[in-house]
Amino acid sequence: MSAFGKKGNAGGMKPGARPAFGVARPMKGAGAAPRGGEQFPPIPGEAAPARPAPAPTPAPSRPQTTSEAIDRLNERMAAVNEANSEVGGFEASVHKIKEQVLPRLLERVDPEAAATLSKEELSEEFRPIIMEVLAELKVTLNRREQFALEKVLIDELLGFGPLEELLNDPDVSDIMVNGPDQTYIEKKGKLQLAPIRFRDEQHLFQIAQRIVNQVGRRVDQTTPLADARLKDGSRVNVIVPPLSLRGTAISIRKFSEKPITIDMLRDFGSMSDKMATALKIAGACRMNIVISGGTGSGKTTMLNALSKMIDPGERVLTIEDAAELRLQQPHWLPLETRPPNLEGQGAITIGDLVKNALRMRPDRIILGEIRGAECFDLLAAMNTGHDGSMCTLHANSPRECLGRMENMILMGDIKIPKEAISRQIAESVDLIVQVKRLRDGSRRTTNITEVIGMEGDVIVTQELFKFEYLDETDDGKILGEFRSSGLRPYTLEKARQFGFDQAYLEACL
Repeated sequence: MSAFGKKGNAGGMKPGARPAFGVARPMKGAGAAPRGGEQFPPIPGEAAPARPAPAPTPAPSRPQTTSEAIDRLNERMAAVNEANSEVGGFEASVHKIKEQVLPRLLERVDPEAAATLSKEELSEEFRPIIMEVLAELKVTLNRREQFALEKVLIDELLGFGPLEELLNDPDVSDIMVNGPDQTYIEKKGKLQLAPIRFRDEQHLFQIAQRIVNQVGRRVDQTTPLADARLKDGSRVNVIVPPLSLRGTAISIRKFSEKPITIDMLRDFGSMSDKMATALKIAGACRMNIVISGGTGSGKTTMLNALSKMIDPGERVLTIEDAAELRLQQPHWLPLETRPPNLEGQGAITIGDLVKNALRMRPDRIILGEIRGAECFDLLAAMNTGHDGSMCTLHANSPRECLGRMENMILMGDIKIPKEAISRQIAESVDLIVQVKRLRDGSRRTTNITEVIGMEGDVIVTQELFKFEYLDETDDGKILGEFRSSGLRPYTLEKARQFGFDQAYLEACL
């Protein structure tokens, strides 16, 4: 059957206790070489940049005068008051023609038959029909404009409309739609206004519904919040009126098509050589790791990189609200939560999946993010033969990370004293990896901290590595140094069981 009625052409169908090592003594020696670094993850399709040569420690910059500081504040106020740029030029003309062509094109299309065709096949079918419609409208386009119009129409019918252009741009790492008239994107850690806009609120809402329907979820006035994912694993959050006062809001976190490794993070300046070695050994030696950081700091990227060190013979289960982890292990089973139905029944939470995962014979359990009482279930798994489990959570420092874990367990219905919770955390967690997005847009691993045990009712930690701020260049790039504390790691016994004790000790010292 032809997808285009009588005027179209026929288309083809087709944890154990840790040993004591005595008093940790600082070692003499130079720290890690300072690294400038760029934002990660890398841009897909580009070669990894060469590792920079160690640079000398920059001299302290001269103190900034009060007048210079006031000038900077005035510049910021002027930037905030600037009007948002409008979509114009070539893109505006193409979109204007699209609005005239699309209704006439839909009259000639059988939607069910068109849905069975690929984008390439549909493009071939559309080409003569678009020429007919343009002739009827007495619109003349050059070859470039015809191809642009063709692409826009295909994106509108089969894709996500104006978002397709941003989704296909490898430089864009985040897309934030604030209603039909304003869309921001993140490039290299910096936000900027995108040159797209939607026809109206109804158009944007239809795109949002198309996204969430692909993963069996829904968004409407009764359920105005939804988490979803795209086919490439990108994470999507949608919030619609009446909760969003400026119209439908869509937030998309894109992930690199090229798998990120710890070596790549090191080359981008996120960590030093010694830190990379220590993290590789920690992942391979089945240490229980918590990755802490703020929004957009690179927690999921770090978790994906650490997962590369898992032995291919181990059975790994990942549990997430919206599946976004992409492990390269052969024996990997991803699990995803389920929201309640219209009657408010049938919800499956992360805690339910963690309890069920214990019956599925996992070697490691990886949680995309912990937000509540499921933290206790994960700690129980870490302490009952599932060494090497990992998770991420939001916190600004390793010490705050431990406090958040205690608070999340107390938020649940578990009636146990706080001291017992702290002891469970101290016995379960081996390492806390703190990642941070700095104000210049770069992402750094700022701390690698060991959890040693309890001293009274306080969890004792030991910092192995730390990123120290040194200076800032004229263009705003932050310079710093990754320094080792020179302390003997308390997790050395775990590394010894896998034969990595000497390499681990040299990396930490």
